[in-house]
Amino acid sequence: MQATAICGVCRPRDYYKSCYNRSVAALTPDRLRLARERAGFTQQQAAKRLGVSQAYLALMETGRRRVTEPVGLKIVGLYRLGPAFLPLLVDVLEFWDSAYLAKALANLGYPGFRHLLGGPRDNPTVVLLAALSRPDLEVRVVEGLPWIVLEYCDLDWDWLIPESKVRDVQNRLGFIVTLGRRIAAKRGGGAAQSKLREVEERLDQARLAREDSLCQGSLSEAERSWLRRARPADARHWNLLTDLDAEHLPYAA
Repeated sequence: MQATAICGVCRPRDYYKSCYNRSVAALTPDRLRLARERAGFTQQQAAKRLGVSQAYLALMETGRRRVTEPVGLKIVGLYRLGPAFLPLLVDVLEFWDSAYLAKALANLGYPGFRHLLGGPRDNPTVVLLAALSRPDLEVRVVEGLPWIVLEYCDLDWDWLIPESKVRDVQNRLGFIVTLGRRIAAKRGGGAAQSKLREVEERLDQARLAREDSLCQGSLSEAERSWLRRARPADARHWNLLTDLDAEHLPYAA
């Protein structure tokens, strides 16, 4: 099988196709129907382009038939679904360093890394999980994480929250969601603010008591001591040693 290397991560040419079954769950019946309607297709038109019968598409939209891999790939392309519908891949997360994550953020539209734009996009849900799972990240990458939840508040939270718990990074995720919610409130983004508040409440129930950093495991003891005294209230609530604050993020205005 031929493969290409992207930022040091070797990916087969049929990378997305071979792993698509992990993201089919995102195409729930309600979202499937809504995506078709937003794309401007009648059920008959969409079925013809997808190569299935109208009756079969109707069954998928009511949850009585599963979305198969071939049909799912066609749906993502035909309906022009956003990156949140891309595969949920976790096999190579350990290779996602700051350089790869910066490029992943750029391809999702993050303005801070616009100069790195180019190449395939990754699911923002996976990008966020990969970043939060790293013991150390460049600060400029960490600063971009609240932007993800702000711009993609329709992340697959039902997948992301359990995955964050498995990795013991739910406090990091909760803090990022809190920052995103505060920026959404400042912007007057009612829908995003409401969704993020709901997610924040779910994560708060699973908040860990142990102290952690926000992907800055190499902090010296002197830095840790200072952050314990000077960290913002939100960081204190989530038991994180960080001075990141929604007010000082470049895209908060």
